[in-house]
Amino acid sequence: MANESYYYNATDRRRRSSRGPLLWTLDVVLTLLSGAAVVLMLVLMLVPRIDPIYTWALPMLGLVAPGVYLLVLMLSLYWVLRWRLKRAAVMGCMALLGAFSISLFWRPASHRAALLEQQIEMVDAQIAEETDDRKLYDLKKKRRLLLRNLEAGEGMMLMTYNLRSLYGDNGESSADEVAALIDSLNPDIICLQEYASGLATRSERFSNMLERYEQATFGLPSDAPRHQRILSRFRILRSGVITTQATSVWADLLVDEDTMRVVSNHLQSTGITSLDNAYITRYEYLLDTAREEKLRNMVGRFHTNCVLRADQVDSIRAHIDSLAPRMRIICGDFNDTPISYTYRQLAHNMQDAFSECGSGYSYTFRGFFNTLRIDYVLLSEAYECLSYEVPAVMASDHLPVVVRFKKSSSY
Repeated sequence: MANESYYYNATDRRRRSSRGPLLWTLDVVLTLLSGAAVVLMLVLMLVPRIDPIYTWALPMLGLVAPGVYLLVLMLSLYWVLRWRLKRAAVMGCMALLGAFSISLFWRPASHRAALLEQQIEMVDAQIAEETDDRKLYDLKKKRRLLLRNLEAGEGMMLMTYNLRSLYGDNGESSADEVAALIDSLNPDIICLQEYASGLATRSERFSNMLERYEQATFGLPSDAPRHQRILSRFRILRSGVITTQATSVWADLLVDEDTMRVVSNHLQSTGITSLDNAYITRYEYLLDTAREEKLRNMVGRFHTNCVLRADQVDSIRAHIDSLAPRMRIICGDFNDTPISYTYRQLAHNMQDAFSECGSGYSYTFRGFFNTLRIDYVLLSEAYECLSYEVPAVMASDHLPVVVRFKKSSSY
């Protein structure tokens, strides 16, 4: 019996000794990783506040911000489970610091929407069992009302969409597909970037769609090409250009007795081409002997364009602060993430429609692992966001952003 106890104790000691070094090594590695995560989190807080002209590295951190937040959260949980309370407290503070930015990337489903969906399911079950025609009519009427509330049928709808010059993935015109999308959504205001007049006018369906809207002229002759379009069911009082017609334009709309200024933007591109995107997302740089030169070239273009974009944003911000009425909407392709100087400048005193009424994780650019939200709708305090949607259509390398909103009752 004693010998048997001896062998059991020896086995337990060997198991503990084999686990000890492995766990110790893991703790050391994750401690170093935690230190790096803390530094990254603190630096991320500075990214939106520093003009890109002063540094080339900070703007690039905005691309990986969601990954850094997720890493911090996982490390926090690990140190709690390991009962390393000091490290857990530090990482918990970092997680709390990042929590203020979570709504820029991810938002839980609204309670109102979940409740309406539950009510619709209950009504559907009642309809399936009901045989009385009168009660069945009332139930179907109730279902239509609930569905209308779920879809937020009240208010106005705005859509912003970068069209990629109306070329689809197959290299052919996507004008018919875009027109079909607009016909199905029936938005009140449409802001289109990278608009191609030639392909648009050659599409009968697109031309017919245009006839149903007023169009902003931006002070240009009627036959001048327009790189952006603002279409409206409301009367367009005036329109103009802030920087260039391809970058930032505006239109004042008469909505009831109010003047709403819509500012549509297509800011300087990141400089990352489709070939660059394929190079990164397919991990080709892991096998490429010339990768250092290519990556350095990409970083250089990225920084140069960040600086140009910051100059554009400063001009747009000055226009908004001095000339734009308080009832305004800023939208379009910002070509930058929510953790950026660009976003912070334009979102100042504005409501991000996604943060207000979006759901889940949202991306608007079909590239870079489908992680980038770079197209926005920002509402002034005069408006209340009702719904936010990013339809999954493949007519461009961007996805459209569709927002329903109404005038705030407290304004």
